Amino acid sequence: MSRVRRYGAYGFALTAIVAVSGCVSTSGAARGSSQPLALPRDIPNEIRWFRTSAEYRALTRQTYQLAADRLPELTRGAAPKSWAVILDADETVLDNSEYQRRRALDDSAYTEASWSAWVNERTATAVPGAPEFTQRVHALGGRVVIVTNRAMALCDATRANLLAIRVETDLVLCQPPGESNKNPRFERVQAGTAAEGFAAATVVEWIGDNILDFPGMSQDVRADPNAFSEFGKRYFILPNPMYGSWQQIREP
Repeated sequence: MSRVRRYGAYGFALTAIVAVSGCVSTSGAARGSSQPLALPRDIPNEIRWFRTSAEYRALTRQTYQLAADRLPELTRGAAPKSWAVILDADETVLDNSEYQRRRALDDSAYTEASWSAWVNERTATAVPGAPEFTQRVHALGGRVVIVTNRAMALCDATRANLLAIRVETDLVLCQPPGESNKNPRFERVQAGTAAEGFAAATVVEWIGDNILDFPGMSQDVRADPNAFSEFGKRYFILPNPMYGSWQQIREP
C-alpha cells in the first residue's frame, strides 16, 4: 500500500525505559545512580507477527492462491494481453518489515529520509506468494501493474527491487505529485493512458493490504456489509497490522 499516507504514528507504543525493583534498584543505588536501568527495547507484537509467524505466511499464500484460482474464470475468452491485474507494492508484494523493525528499535517512527534510504537499499523481500502469482498471471496471458504511492523519485529503485524478488511487472505507477488517490491511475490503466505503449486493459483483479488499494473504497465502508461483495471474487486483501489507513479511525 502507499507509503505517502500513512506513517505518522505506528499505532503502537515502544517501552524504552523499564523500572526495576528489588536487588536491581539496590545495585543502582550502590553505584550512586538514581535512574532506573534501561532494558533492551522489544519489537512490538504487530511487527513480530508479520515477520515471524506461520499464520502470516499461510494467510498471504492463501490469498494469492485464491486470486490465482479465480483468474481462469475471470479471463475466459479474453485475448492475450487484453487484461491485467493491479497490485499495491508495500506489504502486498514488497515486505518492508525490516524497515519497521529498525524504526522500532530506534524508538522512532517513519521519516521521509529514513524511508528513502530504505527504498534505495532495494533489499525488501517478497511477500510470500507474490512472485508466483505474477508469474501465473503472465502464464495465462495477462499483464501485471503495480500502483503504489511511493514517490516518483523512488520508482527506479522500486522497479529494481521488484525485479530482484522475481515479481514480474509490465508497468509500475508511482505517485504523481499531489495524487495520493489511486483511483485516477486505476482509470488510466483501463483507458490505455497510463503510460506510452501500454494499451488499455480490462482489470480483472485488485490486490492490496489497505482498503484504499481498491476502486472507490475507503474506511467509510466498514459499516456497510454490502461494500465487501467483491472481496474473494475480484478484490483480494492481505493482512497488515503494522500500519494503514485504519489508524485514522477513532473509537467512539
